[in-house]
Amino acid sequence: MTERDPGFLDGQVLIAMPGMGDLRFSHAVIFVCAHSSEGAMGLIVNKPAPDLRFQDLLKQLKIPVGEGVQDAQVHFGGPVEHGRGFVLHTSDYAVAGSSLRINDDFAMTATVDILQDMARGAGPAHTILALGYSGWGPGQLEGELQANGWLTAPADVELVFGLRDGEKWEAALRRLSIDPWLLSSEGGRA
Repeated sequence: MTERDPGFLDGQVLIAMPGMGDLRFSHAVIFVCAHSSEGAMGLIVNKPAPDLRFQDLLKQLKIPVGEGVQDAQVHFGGPVEHGRGFVLHTSDYAVAGSSLRINDDFAMTATVDILQDMARGAGPAHTILALGYSGWGPGQLEGELQANGWLTAPADVELVFGLRDGEKWEAALRRLSIDPWLLSSEGGRA
């Protein structure tokens, strides 16, 4: 597993504010996999890709599915490289030289090795399979944060993997003691 110095927002979630101009990110919860002075990369963890399941993807890749392997929804990870797959998972699993350890709880792998292991029932305890990712250039995410486009919160296994997709946005806000219904789509400046 590759190690690196953690960035400011690594392992956090971005919570889209009401009034987000880009509908692809409306009510999105994005797990930040990497954040540095060079930019940021994350995966939307609460938007399922329409009509695409894990076993469909395995069939397309000609990966045999083992007995008892659970099917799962594939997620829309973001608008960048939407044909490329990423697996956000618990850190109990790693592919040497390919898995990115984000923190003690989370890692990400973007190679076919993890799909083959998952198809055999030998993958990580918890996963989100995403097509595409959300990316920001240098300073872009910081500008969006300053413009009140996102809130940030610590991520945990329950929020990312344990809740249904439709529950994650409100749950993330409530963890910040924010009532989602009291949020305004207009930001203020002091």
